[in-house]
Amino acid sequence: MEPLESSEHDSDKVERLRRAMYSRKLSDDIRERPRRELDAEKPLVGEDFTRIDPGAPGTIIAPRTIGVARTALWWLLVAAIVFFFGALAFFGYYFFFGAGSGSATASNISISVSGPPQIEGGAPTEFQISVANRNKVPLELADLVITYPNGTRSPADFSTALNSQRISLGTIESGGVQQGTVSAVLAGNAGDTSDIKVELEYRIGGSSAIFVASTDYQVVFSSSPLSLSVDGNAETISGQPVQLTITVASNAQAPVRDVLLSAQYPFGFKVTSASPAPASAGLWQLGDLGPGQKKTVTIQGALTGAQGDARVFHFDAGTRETASSTTITSQLADNAFTMSISQPFLGLTTTVDGTTGAGVVVKTGDTVTVSINWQNNLPTAITNAAIVARLTGLPIDGSTVKSPNGFYRSTDGTILWDKTTDTELADLAPGAKGVVTFSFQMPAKTDLQTIVNPLLDISINAAGDRVSEAGVPESLQAATDRKIAIASDLDITAQGLYYSNPFGSTGPMPPKADTETTYAVVFTVTNTTNKITGATVTATLPPYIRWLGIFSPNTENVTFNQSAGTMTWTLGDINPGVGLNGTAPRQAAIAIGFTPSASQIGQQPALLQNVTLQGVDAATGEGISRPTTADVTTNLTQVAHSSTDSGLNFAGDPGFTAANATVVK
Repeated sequence: MEPLESSEHDSDKVERLRRAMYSRKLSDDIRERPRRELDAEKPLVGEDFTRIDPGAPGTIIAPRTIGVARTALWWLLVAAIVFFFGALAFFGYYFFFGAGSGSATASNISISVSGPPQIEGGAPTEFQISVANRNKVPLELADLVITYPNGTRSPADFSTALNSQRISLGTIESGGVQQGTVSAVLAGNAGDTSDIKVELEYRIGGSSAIFVASTDYQVVFSSSPLSLSVDGNAETISGQPVQLTITVASNAQAPVRDVLLSAQYPFGFKVTSASPAPASAGLWQLGDLGPGQKKTVTIQGALTGAQGDARVFHFDAGTRETASSTTITSQLADNAFTMSISQPFLGLTTTVDGTTGAGVVVKTGDTVTVSINWQNNLPTAITNAAIVARLTGLPIDGSTVKSPNGFYRSTDGTILWDKTTDTELADLAPGAKGVVTFSFQMPAKTDLQTIVNPLLDISINAAGDRVSEAGVPESLQAATDRKIAIASDLDITAQGLYYSNPFGSTGPMPPKADTETTYAVVFTVTNTTNKITGATVTATLPPYIRWLGIFSPNTENVTFNQSAGTMTWTLGDINPGVGLNGTAPRQAAIAIGFTPSASQIGQQPALLQNVTLQGVDAATGEGISRPTTADVTTNLTQVAHSSTDSGLNFAGDPGFTAANATVVK
């Protein structure tokens, strides 16, 4: 074996030393070894010794693929730098010297509109429009689009709406200006403002896109083509009639087409009438208004509310876009009318026969007494007070009108109280009170046979003078109203029949004790002025009367309660005028049997008792009960009536005499 070189020897020693250090068992060869003294021998090699590996090449050469990639990356970097500077140069030239330097922008387009500072609504107005192109390229296919506010009309035809205009300008060269004039009839309220929008649509060469430049022009209306005024009392009394007169006038130089009037009523106002009648609730179609023409609408109603309330009525006038529209699309005039509710200067309270309620119902022929209590509600005195009551709706006999301190004027059916008839009315101190009265007789039944739902209206008006706080005399007015309804004169008669019995009679006549005699009882119902609803006729059969179960006509609803011994005829509705003026009455007949007892010999016993007609007066809402004044007895010469004047004449059963009325043995 060849000896190891020094380096290999040293490496071997280091390796053996390492194994010994990490070994669990220390080798005896290195446990107790003596140290070797260093000698001064000169090392065989110098300190700059380099170990030469005989198997390694003298130089290291990189692979060929790495060199190719490095070259490619270098050329790519060069190309990117060249592209960047080329693009920078291209866009710089395009935007500063080439075609890009001439693209159009809206900021380089000037649109100016000039016109009068204030315009008159409804009159033709001209506007000057100028378009300037400050771009370096021309504006091609340019169109001017003008949008007008609602209600604008064409000056050539006032009936034609003009919502917008499109005007072709063609090509506007760079630095070019185009001007023109447009005319329109604008509408609006005085003091209002409206905007006119002007747009320029254009294209630029080499592009199909449409660009837009725009501006707005504001106009101020010095007057409106329509004016709207409201005439009426600024104060009223709660519940009293009020009247408003609305006038729409044309201020335009040409006809204003298809004018509408709209009304919005405050809470508590109820319309009673309007002239002309509205096309729909609160909307009137006034048609065309020529220059200076006026149209008037009158509204009557009543405003209710608390004292001190202020209610506002809103009225608008204008035009609509189409003939089928039901609303105003262009408002040309408006008005807000305020009406306050105040306490009447002269408080009036009316009582009818001592009743102060709203509904008063009397009978035909009754004498009615009306009392009017008045009171000065002002803190100042009232002079020359006058009170007038007028009777309307029914023919009142003037000879029956009586007033201890008033005058009845038969020419117009009014009763007048003033200082000539009642000196107390000459000067009413603050808080003064008093009363005036009158009476009259209601018409008889025969006077009302042709009147349906008769109603008497008593309208009471008061007037007087006072001196206002400014020292100016003022005329004052107050009013109240009462209505008196007349109850329908409903009547029933009940008549017993033997010889004219429609069912045929059996048994002896006069009636004989312990032997049954059959009768018929015919009910006849008449009615005068008002419809009766829920009408019924009831009667009681005495215990000695037998219900035979037969009635006529069979179309009527007649029933009998055996346990209670009562008969009921249900009539339902009874129309006005039934049984009067040749009209057939409502009738029904029933069959009964009478077996007298020996204890009734010599008497005229009752066949039916407690005959009563009941129902509800549809006009007054009052319940009506009409009992007959007597029972139906065996004395067939007598007819049981619910009143002394039934309107029909009955002579009893033909062939029957009073001698046949008494029960015999």
